[in-house]
Amino acid sequence: MTKQYISALRDGLVNSEVSINEPMRNHTSFKTGGPCDVMVKVYCVEDIKLVITLCNQYKQPLLIVGNCTNLIVRDKGIKGTVVKISLGFDKVLVNGNQITIKSGALLSKLAKVAMEHSLAGLEFASGIPGTVGGGVSMNAGAYGGEIRDVLVSSTYIDEKGNIHTMTNEEHEFAYRKSIFTREKWILLESTFALKKGNKENILAKMNELNKRRKDKQPLHLPSAGSVFKRPLGYYVGQLIDQCNLKGYKLNDAQISTLHSGFIVNLDNANSQDIIDLIDYIKKTVYNQFKVKLETEVKIIGEK
Repeated sequence: MTKQYISALRDGLVNSEVSINEPMRNHTSFKTGGPCDVMVKVYCVEDIKLVITLCNQYKQPLLIVGNCTNLIVRDKGIKGTVVKISLGFDKVLVNGNQITIKSGALLSKLAKVAMEHSLAGLEFASGIPGTVGGGVSMNAGAYGGEIRDVLVSSTYIDEKGNIHTMTNEEHEFAYRKSIFTREKWILLESTFALKKGNKENILAKMNELNKRRKDKQPLHLPSAGSVFKRPLGYYVGQLIDQCNLKGYKLNDAQISTLHSGFIVNLDNANSQDIIDLIDYIKKTVYNQFKVKLETEVKIIGEK
């Protein structure tokens, strides 16, 4: 990380915050993770373009994150620059039955805006803690709904700083993935098409789903939501329960006593504790049921 790069970054940014050796534990929902070399919290497209240009010019690794609710950052941290696209990049526009929203907005905000305009179809997203960008990238879903069901198009910046728009089909949506999980593109905004509905009924549905989450998920402790993808023909929680692992602890990383599909940080777990617990679950489930679990959370950073 050169002084020239840092200087160019700070001199060129229009409306962003730059921090050096930023602890990722201050940003991840697990409350773990080592420092990144540089973090830039961006609030405008011009600054995103500048970071891409400078990273290319100075050959700096670049990583894009949102609300960090689906991430495990290793304890040695992240080399290079982390661009955080979150609450400052969250403008929303409603046009008839369509909503266009910046990628840094929370999915819960998107669902609330839809409800306030009597638009149905996003109730499932009201309790998902991530950003729109993360939700689109991962094709987030819950309670029978998925992002691909309601998305029309997205606008993104490629690795050279050029802006493009793609249709729903071009996202190549699948279970918890899209083209954005493969390509190094930065999602800027997405448009969703919804159906006119009854505001009170939409709100009631959101409240019902959020109550189910509160009753069944350990929302009171740091976690990253469902750790594993659902294997075909099985439920992850049931597999883990049948291995008698509910409540199993590795230091302060624990398989939730409320829902075995979740790992929680009881207090002082580090990322390695969580990663080791994930590996132990995978091994135990495979040995007993010959089912290979795949993580839904992304594990990033220096080994």
